Amino acid sequence: MRVSEVGEFGLIARVAARLGAPAPPAGPGDDAAVVLTPSGYVIATTDLLVEGRHFRFDWSSPYDVGRKAAAQSLADVAAMGAVPTALLVGLACPPSTLVELAEGLADGLRDECAEVGAVVVGGDTVSATEVCLAVTALGDPRGAAPLTRSGARPGESVVLAGTVGRSAAGLELLLAGVQEGPLVDAHRRPTPPYAAGPALARAGATALLDVSDGLLADLGHVAAASGVVLEVDADALRAAVPGVDVRHLLTGGEDHGLAGTLPAGVAPPSGVTVIGRVLAADPAAGGPGVRVVGGNVPPDLRGGPLRPPGPDGPTAAAPGGWDHFRTS
Repeated sequence: MRVSEVGEFGLIARVAARLGAPAPPAGPGDDAAVVLTPSGYVIATTDLLVEGRHFRFDWSSPYDVGRKAAAQSLADVAAMGAVPTALLVGLACPPSTLVELAEGLADGLRDECAEVGAVVVGGDTVSATEVCLAVTALGDPRGAAPLTRSGARPGESVVLAGTVGRSAAGLELLLAGVQEGPLVDAHRRPTPPYAAGPALARAGATALLDVSDGLLADLGHVAAASGVVLEVDADALRAAVPGVDVRHLLTGGEDHGLAGTLPAGVAPPSGVTVIGRVLAADPAAGGPGVRVVGGNVPPDLRGGPLRPPGPDGPTAAAPGGWDHFRTS
């Protein structure tokens, strides 16, 4: 059966039935969802996934795509030190799309939300020439101050929760025709360390973000916002994520690990590894940036001062990771 046969509202009814009914007063069914926020703060983030750009149905099942779509937005909430509570999902697809594909997406979204106790509370559908998912995630910091990228200070530790580089390595295998294996699975369905975000907030983390575009590029945002140098120990990074080459570790995205900073002397929570240190920025040496130390790191991955924003480059550590408008 195709989407054109059931129509917009028939598709919505089928998808909503698979997602389950959130507890009142939350939607779906009205013009907007109502989400309870005991702390008074609401953490909100939006991501887009486009067929052929972020996923391919010859590589991933609709269920995998649904889980991946939810994971990347839920990870952004965790990176603020918050607990994800709800998703809003927009689905664009051709009228010829099989209803079973939309149902598979819904099942994946539902099951990834279940990992953190969140629910899909509403969304929208529209006709398009390709499948596109727009996911908005909401979260509750549970009374803690939301973590940002601007709090890192000299003397602190650089830490990592979860993995980096595995999704990029899996993508490389898929491009080479390999369809199975743990790295391929990591690309199809990332496993963000959701609990680590709130745990790091409780431990006193000063900065945190989701590694979606590559560790060097994303830590560059922390360095820029905080005005510091982040020094990454490649040997510690290899020990934290074994079996992945250093180029993928430093520049590969879409694993949705969490990277940030902890004050000196604070023990990392379970599952969090120290991979470097925060240094004061020296204007004479180029100012804020990210640099990589340790053995067997190619010169082009050693990092350096941040490039300025604008036509000469993004605000990111050289070499950068993924940039949608600069990376082919």
